[in-house]
Amino acid sequence: MHNIYENPLCRRYASGEMQEIFSDDMKFSTWRRLWVALAEAEKELGLPITDSQLDEMKAHIDTVDYEVADKREKEVRHDVMAHIYAYGVDCPEAKPIIHLGATSCYVGDNADVIIQKKALLRIRSLLLSAIEALCKFAFEHKSQITLAYTHFQAAQPTTLGKRACLWMQDLVMDLKHLDFVLSEMKLLGCKGTTGTAASFLKLFDGDKEKVKALEARIAEKMGFSSCYTVSGQTYTRKADYYVLSVLSGIAQSAMKFSGDIRLLSHLKEVDEPFEKSQVGSSAMAYKRNPMRSERITSLSRLVIAAEQNPAMTAGTQWLERTLDDSANRRIVIPEAFLATDGILNLYINVISGLTVYPLVMKKHLETELPFMATENILMECVKRGGDRQTLHEAIREYSVKAGKECKLYGRENNLLELIANDDRFGLSREEINSIIENGDLCGMAEKHTEEYIAEIGELLKENNGAYDNSFVASVNV
Repeated sequence: MHNIYENPLCRRYASGEMQEIFSDDMKFSTWRRLWVALAEAEKELGLPITDSQLDEMKAHIDTVDYEVADKREKEVRHDVMAHIYAYGVDCPEAKPIIHLGATSCYVGDNADVIIQKKALLRIRSLLLSAIEALCKFAFEHKSQITLAYTHFQAAQPTTLGKRACLWMQDLVMDLKHLDFVLSEMKLLGCKGTTGTAASFLKLFDGDKEKVKALEARIAEKMGFSSCYTVSGQTYTRKADYYVLSVLSGIAQSAMKFSGDIRLLSHLKEVDEPFEKSQVGSSAMAYKRNPMRSERITSLSRLVIAAEQNPAMTAGTQWLERTLDDSANRRIVIPEAFLATDGILNLYINVISGLTVYPLVMKKHLETELPFMATENILMECVKRGGDRQTLHEAIREYSVKAGKECKLYGRENNLLELIANDDRFGLSREEINSIIENGDLCGMAEKHTEEYIAEIGELLKENNGAYDNSFVASVNV
């Protein structure tokens, strides 16, 4: 339909897999699985619930009649009550025991945790794929010398593989953060209206052990090891903040990566993937704008900003609960996941298809190399008995002079010639060239790259099977 607003995250950016995780079918079938788990556990602990009632409920987990539910919600203005009613229409025999003893957050909050866990596992898979693609890229370019920048001003040489390791390291940190948050995820459980479990204590005639066992059985049936020991009506909304802080961290890493690609594209040292018939500009036909990297930056900004919503929600929950979280969470949490999904798919696409131009890198390096070689020249002269302070001042004066010639008149950098012609240095042009060639101007960049790739190779092997490992066999670590 083109006459109503549709979320661009679904139409343009997020994968079908992530959209399915946050679909109505996933949400409401999870509600029904939670109702089944509750009824099963209650029966196992002695409540009068029959096998035929459970069988009826299980048969209708995935047959949600949305027309019935929507019609009912318009009448009662309550989504959970509407879906209890719709489930009861599907299951007339089980109708009396559906949602027995529970409050709305039993299905709402527990389903949210279950769905967020599924979404985090999807993000984890994409993270590993991005890390693997970076690992392959770093290995392929571990020896490719390129100019490094600080403040986006030429600094010293490094290797392209080492730079890729910086991008990779950020994502590995995000993966560790994600794994920690995953390990801490718990269900709300079934604690009733204010978290006291009073309704369930009544159902089990004051048997506190059965109330505890009920919650433990529900958690096990839903694939969780535990529930929160204490809660209000909802689980603490700080948990949502921690989840979105993972997504924000990924977005920060991706924004840094995409910003670097945009800068390097301007320098003409790399090109992101560009389709055969792709148009870069409606006016300038020659343009090859880094639009995928720009999209990563744009979506990352959305996710980073979204992190503030659960922070404010967590800080404004009154006493045992308030409802000002509901509308916000329905929008912010799914959109943050959908955007992060889109970000990581773009990240994988860009790094896997990045074109590198070594000759342009060499040209830029040669332009700046005279300045960068001066430290090694200075050290060599001092070893031969030269006065460091005097030579340092001479290099400073010659650097300023050579820089002016380059900037004011567009001339070639003649710094090395100025040094060679100064008797205080006592070096011929050939000796200077030898110092540069044997000077290890990249330091340990290649060694650092090899060592880090070996570390990441072990990480990838440990997670083999946890993601689409299309590159892991080809990365020789």
